Amino acid sequence: MHIHILGICGTFMGSLALLARELGHTVTGSDTNVYPPMSTQLENAGVTIEEGYLIEHLQPAPDLVVVGNAMKRGMDVIEYMLDSGLRYTSGPQFLSEQVLQSRHVIAVAGTHGKTTTTTMLAWILHYAGIDAGFLIGGVPLVDTTDEHLQKVFAHSSYLGAETTNDDSTAPSGYFVIEADEYDSAFFDKRSKFVHYRPRTAILNNLEFDHADIFADLDAIQTQFHHMVRMIPSTGKIIMPAATISLEDTLAKGVWTPIWRTAVIDSTTTVSNTDDTLKDNSEWQAELIREDGSQFQVSFAADKEATAIVNWSMSGIHNVNNALVAIAAAYNVGVSVSTACAALSAFAGIKRRMELIGDVNDILVFDDFAHHPTAITMTLDGAKKKLADRRLWAIIEPRSNTMKMGIHQDSLAESAALADYTLWYEPTGLEWGLKEVIEQACTESDSIGNQQVMSSIDTIIEHIITHAQAGDAIVVMSNGGFEGIHQRLLTALRND
Repeated sequence: MHIHILGICGTFMGSLALLARELGHTVTGSDTNVYPPMSTQLENAGVTIEEGYLIEHLQPAPDLVVVGNAMKRGMDVIEYMLDSGLRYTSGPQFLSEQVLQSRHVIAVAGTHGKTTTTTMLAWILHYAGIDAGFLIGGVPLVDTTDEHLQKVFAHSSYLGAETTNDDSTAPSGYFVIEADEYDSAFFDKRSKFVHYRPRTAILNNLEFDHADIFADLDAIQTQFHHMVRMIPSTGKIIMPAATISLEDTLAKGVWTPIWRTAVIDSTTTVSNTDDTLKDNSEWQAELIREDGSQFQVSFAADKEATAIVNWSMSGIHNVNNALVAIAAAYNVGVSVSTACAALSAFAGIKRRMELIGDVNDILVFDDFAHHPTAITMTLDGAKKKLADRRLWAIIEPRSNTMKMGIHQDSLAESAALADYTLWYEPTGLEWGLKEVIEQACTESDSIGNQQVMSSIDTIIEHIITHAQAGDAIVVMSNGGFEGIHQRLLTALRND
């Protein structure tokens, strides 16, 4: 079957395209934002990508059009598709019908950390010898001599084995999926994860985001609860303890056993808060190193389930991501010691504090953070791990929520941990980023040195002029950021 994907370079749709190829379909696609790493892995997999959304891309007619959620009524290609009576579906529905129906689905949901946690969990399962399928909204980094892991994690999705069960009513095989709350398509405004019907669900956190489709936090909680209502009573929900927004969601009704997790900072005197978390969580990770690069995992119901993770990652948020992944893996039969050994060999994923260059001892990192909470968590981990370096943050407020100015009051504070912050204000931003940042810096001495610039060239010139050997630069955006990463590295090398 010939499948054409509209919006193929999105992280979800690109991963879906690879699965469709594994299923034996001929896959083509089109997009207006064609940039690495997704475009690279699609081209390497033999998927034809066409620039733009043109009617000609649907001529001759494919057998099925998979429509990305960036597509809207009024676009020529969409009107042509509808007028011509072409067969079409959404990405989540295609995945549900073609891949997930017979699987034990392990869904990873939450405002932050979905991609990282999904990758960790898939990595643990394969390390443990479980040939699980997965779909990740990013490209894994692989630093191992294990040929199986090299092959499986060469791409952001993998079909996995469909093992058989003696019990024909039970799901066969495992599939780990990043469960996005964004809507499915212009004709299906339900969250993507409603299609997945998980048996095991990680609810990592829940904040207001995607202001272009959700009116408020309660609207997002409603969608989360739609998914919760589908999880069977023999399944499992795994979530951090004391997360009010998630507890409020579950208060709407829950029929599934819950494991709660907590990260305890044992590098300092244990506080009353830590004692409360211990009392209210089945799973705990106690920090051995303050930056989160080493921690001990324990499970209250199994005194033997204790082991240490010693890895290259950093940040409390990544410790939390690891803990829920370990708990989910344990739920499907992986020992804690094996899961911790797997994560100790985990290299991360592209665009999550990925070191992309070291020029004259100036380190340049690429990170996907685009929400104030994610910016703060990323910089906190970076500051602790790179404590002997001056830390620069270069940030593009690119998400739809950011462009609408929903989080403008918390932007400057979110970057306070950086020694220097350069904000990029693109043409057409509907609110004054410069005025917001300047006012925040004037009102608070703790925010630090922050500037707003409207040109990529100006940002690069500023870095070339002021950065020094021993500095670290973190570039944050959920898009291509006009190629600033390589342009900056080139300028540093030429300086």
